[in-house]
Amino acid sequence: MPSLFELTKEQFVEHLVDEPRFRVDQIWHGVWGELDDVQSITTIPKILRARLSEQFPSSLRVVEDVQSDHGTTRKWVFALHDGSTIETVLMGYRDRVTVCVSSQAGCAMGCTFCATGQAGFTRQLSVGEILEQVIFAARAARPRRLTNVVFMGMGEPLANYPVTVGAVRRLHEYLGLSARHLTVSTVGVAPAIERLAREGLAITLALSLHAANDETRNELIPLNRRYPLSRLREACEVWNSTTSRRLSLEWALIDGVNDTDKAVEELADFAYPLHAHVNLIPLNPTPGFLVRGSSSHRVNEFRDALVRAGVNVTVRNTRGRSIDAACGQLANVTNAKRRSLPVRSI
Repeated sequence: MPSLFELTKEQFVEHLVDEPRFRVDQIWHGVWGELDDVQSITTIPKILRARLSEQFPSSLRVVEDVQSDHGTTRKWVFALHDGSTIETVLMGYRDRVTVCVSSQAGCAMGCTFCATGQAGFTRQLSVGEILEQVIFAARAARPRRLTNVVFMGMGEPLANYPVTVGAVRRLHEYLGLSARHLTVSTVGVAPAIERLAREGLAITLALSLHAANDETRNELIPLNRRYPLSRLREACEVWNSTTSRRLSLEWALIDGVNDTDKAVEELADFAYPLHAHVNLIPLNPTPGFLVRGSSSHRVNEFRDALVRAGVNVTVRNTRGRSIDAACGQLANVTNAKRRSLPVRSI
């Protein structure tokens, strides 16, 4: 049985065609405006609450709930109706509250430094399964208001394109989140980037670049063999020329791999003409990828060199590392088996 969050407003109205329209509006406002579960909407009759709760059970069941960073980072492992598991991370900052959602159970991209990619792919998520992650986190964030949603959890959002775009549109229209506070991450599905640029959504696109030469990127991100950097640059140029949103480039710094002086030059050559913002991420430990992240000293040197090259850059404040909730670590309790990776010189 699908959750209520699978339905568009039009479908929801049609489902309750026998109810007065004011009653339908009460329920819709309770679910999307007040973030209540159906049983908590006291403005509707108890018998209707019971019927809707039975018809639209939650699609998520909490398997694990852990916290770190003095309670400001919280990760849930959810079991879905078929036993697949996904992970969702809520992060509270001084000026915002962000939830990182999964778009797939597992991931088929196979990025070598990412635990999710090592674990393999289980299945696509539905629109409702993505939206329910957001609603669950928004309720948990109270009394603070959820302000940002990032599609940076398990999976490649642009490999689940219609569902990702559908979820983004509903978060904007139904939950009232600014499109500028919605971020979709991709490892570089070039045709989908171009398609997304034409959707008319003022969202942020975060490209997980991590290397700016094809030889290294082929090793880190296997999809680069299909869409090499030249093709990816074309897609980024389409994004720039079609949208008003600045491109964000994600770069996980790996000691001796992509933190060299040459890597600085290559990244600057890629980022500067695109007017892109570079987000440096100290590599988080991942079983099976036996390399280490760059030292904090080298991270700062790398940042400063990019600044001198005229590139806009920040260093991400890593959150949730102790509970396997940081970037690239979401595969702790998935159905797919984690595989060991050989040590490679790249």
